Amino acid sequence: MSSKQMFALNNISKSYGEMKALSSLSLIVEKGEMIAIIGPSGAGKTTLLNILANIIKPDAGEMTVDSKPLTCYKTPKLFAHKVGIIRQQFDLIGQLPVIQNVLAGRLKDWGLLKSLISLILPQDKVQAVKALERVGLSDKVYERTANLSGGEQQRVALARLLVQKPEAVLADEPVASLDPARAEDVLFMLTKLAKEENQTLIACLHSVEYARKYFKRIIALKAGQVYFDLPAEELKDELLASLYSLGDES
Repeated sequence: MSSKQMFALNNISKSYGEMKALSSLSLIVEKGEMIAIIGPSGAGKTTLLNILANIIKPDAGEMTVDSKPLTCYKTPKLFAHKVGIIRQQFDLIGQLPVIQNVLAGRLKDWGLLKSLISLILPQDKVQAVKALERVGLSDKVYERTANLSGGEQQRVALARLLVQKPEAVLADEPVASLDPARAEDVLFMLTKLAKEENQTLIACLHSVEYARKYFKRIIALKAGQVYFDLPAEELKDELLASLYSLGDES
């Protein structure tokens, strides 16, 4: 098994009742790759991302993270050193100041006492402020998070990942709730930061245009299986038309 592999999935299957979300899916992701996952609604994209994030367990098959089985990651804190996730809902607490939401990325390194103290007196402030500077929010450190725009809130979520410092970042429709200008801004920043931090990045996207523009490798899912797996520059419009065609849906 290669030490360069960030994720390796072998014959992964997952069903919800009668609905089969993933079917015998196998996939290898090398460290440092920038991958977009595309496909029609119900193709299994979010299920795949949640399995990669160890949020849900597959019904069958095996997965390794950094060439180790999931049993090696005894606690969520250990897994958080390897994998972080960002979603379209941002997963922020709107009532808290921006700095508190950013510092949530440090919880994997803190004990209970330090975590509780930080709710009153933010700990590791310098690291949080530096992260906010990198995402262009140095003037929003103590702003109430709910007062920020959608694009700014997603930048806060990016800053939180910067202080978490996972080796891999999973992004589940990270710009679905943003207008095109802010979506471009967030995707540019997401991919830029992943490159600077030498992270593996896997993003589920509805927009094929964004997938082509910001990612090197594109994996398409359809009916719970890999429909194609190609370098972005080799993706042809005919293949996309077939991917999103309703004519051959069962």
